[in-house]
Amino acid sequence: MLLALIILYVITLIYISIVERFRNYASLIAVQGWILLGIALLRLHSLDWLELSFIITETLIFKAVIVPAILMQVIKKTGINRISSTGTSQFNSLMLSITALTISAIMTYYVADQSINMVFFGVALYALLTGLILIVLRSRIFTHMVGFLVIENGVFLFSMAIGVHMPMLINAAILLDILLSVLMLGMFMTKVDKHIHTDDSNSLSRVKD
Repeated sequence: MLLALIILYVITLIYISIVERFRNYASLIAVQGWILLGIALLRLHSLDWLELSFIITETLIFKAVIVPAILMQVIKKTGINRISSTGTSQFNSLMLSITALTISAIMTYYVADQSINMVFFGVALYALLTGLILIVLRSRIFTHMVGFLVIENGVFLFSMAIGVHMPMLINAAILLDILLSVLMLGMFMTKVDKHIHTDDSNSLSRVKD
């Protein structure tokens, strides 16, 4: 069951690199949140109830509910729908995603040892690279935000690769950082849309004080 969830998570990473509609981005982030919840329950069932409750709260309420809701609200307020026409094609994005997956597998083979779960390490690294691809190759700020969230999910999986005992303070810091970042970026996008009617990051250089 755990392996099936991991495979499904990898599929969402491949799909998120080629989709063009922002509502699909929001839906995929929600799906990833539910998948991470299942992975956390199966992987961390031996933790005490307090630690497990915190992790469930982080994955279920934040990753699967709050973040997708914020993304949909940003889409509704800004009226954005598709990636910029200057973005890379779906084929090029798919090739980059497959390349990132291959690089992740190779690096995992050479880096991981007995103290690190190789499967989680490889998938987490792939999530990190996928997020970077979204941030670097897409011009829309919304896509950059999604890329940042994908990276954060990768960090979550990295913590599982190291061991089942996840420090509470690290999880709290990640949760607070991502929540504030999403809220601030959502408000920023709304203000930018009122002035320049676009969320293309290239246009930000033309905004004057």
